[in-house]
Amino acid sequence: MDNSTVRLPASSLIALAFISILLMVVDARTQHLQFVRSMLSHATQPMVVAATLPGAVGRWVASQTRTDEQLSVVNDKLAEENLLLRARLQKLEALESENARLTNLMSASASAGENALLAELVEVSLEPFTHRITVNRGHNSGVYVGQAAIDTNGIMGQVTGVTPYSSVVTLITDPNHAIPVQVRRNGLRAILYGLGTKDHLSLPYLAPQSDIVEGDILVTSGMGGRFPPGYPVARVTEVMADANEPFLEISATPQAKLDYAKQVLLIWSVAEGPLAQPVDPAETDADAAPADAVPNDAAGEDAEATGPQATDAAPAAPEPASTAGGSQ
Repeated sequence: MDNSTVRLPASSLIALAFISILLMVVDARTQHLQFVRSMLSHATQPMVVAATLPGAVGRWVASQTRTDEQLSVVNDKLAEENLLLRARLQKLEALESENARLTNLMSASASAGENALLAELVEVSLEPFTHRITVNRGHNSGVYVGQAAIDTNGIMGQVTGVTPYSSVVTLITDPNHAIPVQVRRNGLRAILYGLGTKDHLSLPYLAPQSDIVEGDILVTSGMGGRFPPGYPVARVTEVMADANEPFLEISATPQAKLDYAKQVLLIWSVAEGPLAQPVDPAETDADAAPADAVPNDAAGEDAEATGPQATDAAPAAPEPASTAGGSQ
C-alpha cells in the first residue's frame, strides 16, 4: 500500500467548494438547514465544553485558594458599604419624620384659623428653674412680645423677648408664667401657673365645689388677648380636696412636648391681619414675665376675672409684661 499523501483532483476541490458555497447561500436565504445546524451544534457541544473547561477549573481553584488576607479585605469593604447604606437610610428616615412633623405643625394652626410663622429652636436656657428657649425669628421677621408659640400638640409658651434675628420664648412651665385657661368639657375658667418643673403645672384658686376632674383637658380661654382661644394647654392629672384648705389642689401636665420640639410655630389670629409692628428691641425686657400673670392676692375671687382683660386691639402694642406675683 502506498503511504504517500492522497491528493484530490482539482475537479473534486472545485466541486466541494461549489457545494459549500451553495449550502451557505441556502442556509442564509432559507431555513431548510436549521435542523442540520441544530444537530451539528449538539454534536460539537462536548468539544466546546472541553475547550472552556481549563479556564473554569482555573477560576475555581483560584477562588478556593484565596488567602485569609484577601477575604478580610473584601469583608471590610462590604462592612463599610453596609454602614454607609445604613447611615443614608437613617438620614432618609429622619427627613421623612421631620417632614411629617412640619406638615402637622403647619396644619395645627391652619385648622384653627390662625396665621403662623415657623421658627427653629436654636438655644435652651441652662438655668434649672428658668424654662425658656431661643428661636431664630425676631424683630426683622415681625415677631412681637406676647406672641403665642405652639407645637403640634398645644401651647408651648409666649414670646417675652425680641431681638432683630431671634426671640426668647418663655414656656408655660416657667415659674413666672401664667395663662388663662378653661376646662374644655364645661367651660370652667381658671389661671394655669408654671412651677419650674417640666411635667407639672398648678391650677390654684378653685373652690372645692368646682366641676373639674382628673383627665380634663385645659384649653386657652382667649382672655387677656395674648393666646388665641381653643388651643390645648394641659391635662389635669390630680385633683385633691383638703377640708382644711379653701381651695382645691390641682396638678396638670402640659400637652405640648416641651423637651422634644425642634420647630415651633409663632401664631397670630387671622382676624388681626398681618403681624403687628414689632416692639423696639431696645425697649424689650427679655427677662419680663408674660402679661397673662395675675396677682397672688386674687384668692377668693374668680381667677379668670383677675387676669388681664381681653381687648380687640391688635398685638402691635401689647401691655407691659409683669411677673406672676405683680400687678397688671
